[in-house]
Amino acid sequence: MTNLEREVKLPYPNPAEARAAILRAGAVALRPRRLQEDRLLDRDTSPLQSRRCTLRIRVDGDRGSVTFKGAPQPGTMKVREELETSVGDPMVLLQVCERLGFHVWFRYEKYREEFSRGGLIIALDESPIGTFVELEGSADDIRRMTADLERRPEEFVLDSYHALFETYRTAHGSQAQHMVFDAP
Repeated sequence: MTNLEREVKLPYPNPAEARAAILRAGAVALRPRRLQEDRLLDRDTSPLQSRRCTLRIRVDGDRGSVTFKGAPQPGTMKVREELETSVGDPMVLLQVCERLGFHVWFRYEKYREEFSRGGLIIALDESPIGTFVELEGSADDIRRMTADLERRPEEFVLDSYHALFETYRTAHGSQAQHMVFDAP
């Protein structure tokens, strides 16, 4: 069975405006604000990036997970295979992956707060490069929530946080290698 992730991001000027819009649209709090620390891994031989795939280890507050994401399918929303499971100690898993020939090529952080409405998961992400609302669920739920947020599908951002970071770096002349809060 293939697990497909369908998501879009919407940029917001700040977390307060995003949170107010989410609550006005009828979403309810699911998980409180906490720091997420993500590490993307790859290997030199047969790299995942060459196939547009991603391996991520995440520290999410007091939880950890490992995720494989397949190549995005073409379309108006980002759709791709996603295989994810929780892990007891993400730093030990990182060491195991390093012993298997993987290395961290990109780190990124964000403060995430989650909401839900029906089957839709709404994430409010405060990152070093801006505020984004991520909608994950069915295409119909994403379209309905987009309308209830008084936004349009033309505003969908399908880029990964790495791609958004590279755009930000170029626009701001940043030398930072990772999207973390302590970067210069």
